Amino acid sequence: MTHTENRPAVRTERRDHVLLVTLDRPEARNAVNGELSTLLGRALHEADTDPEIRVVVLTGAGEQSFCAGADLKAIMRGEDIFPSENRQWGFGGIIQHPVSVPVIAAVNGVALGGGTEIALACDLVVAADHARFGLPEVKRGLIAAAGGAFRLMEQVPHRVALEMMLTGEPITAARAHELHLVNRVVPAAELLDTALGLAEVIAANAPLSVQATKRVALGITDGARPGEDEAWRRSDAEMMAVMGSEDAAEGPRAFAEKREPVWRAR
Repeated sequence: MTHTENRPAVRTERRDHVLLVTLDRPEARNAVNGELSTLLGRALHEADTDPEIRVVVLTGAGEQSFCAGADLKAIMRGEDIFPSENRQWGFGGIIQHPVSVPVIAAVNGVALGGGTEIALACDLVVAADHARFGLPEVKRGLIAAAGGAFRLMEQVPHRVALEMMLTGEPITAARAHELHLVNRVVPAAELLDTALGLAEVIAANAPLSVQATKRVALGITDGARPGEDEAWRRSDAEMMAVMGSEDAAEGPRAFAEKREPVWRAR
């Protein structure tokens, strides 16, 4: 359950009524493995059930990557990258784990694939000015199956979302701000202070009111978002079909071999 130098894959730190959660796998660009999914899901659950915690700020260790998405090396080793407990929390322990406490993403660098999907699952986003966002799955013969294929459509104009998903090309933090995909863009040195400052403004409000407002706004009922059920059914069905294709094997293989993929459409 631990990695380099026996550090946990996720660190937590209480700052008054704010829980700072850090993805701590910088040697793997904070990519998601089973340990990270389990610990992040557990941190969110604890925050949501602790009346002293009113806001969560989620960031990544280092200055290069917020989260590089799924840990492809772990997947190639046959490891399960979903939570070892409460598997229904989904990818990263957050994607299908709606909590009442507000979650602010402090995106400290590149957020591609699953990294962008984690940001999409958060309520507010503060980005460092060098951050980038994107869903490059089509470049690997895959699809954005951790909610990205429908959540991006809900959060930016649909033609822009389709362009991002069909080209697989990333956008800058400045462009993300223009599209209202992120709330604020700040210099990297100011990122954490800005996110924590925003969290403190929210935490100063009546916590039951804040949580009820979030549940109404997002359609959260009994810890779930039933309004997304049909979208998840479509996403899961398409993911299973694509993952069984020859192209889905070719994409990661070509990436590992540092060559252009040869698509067969089968």
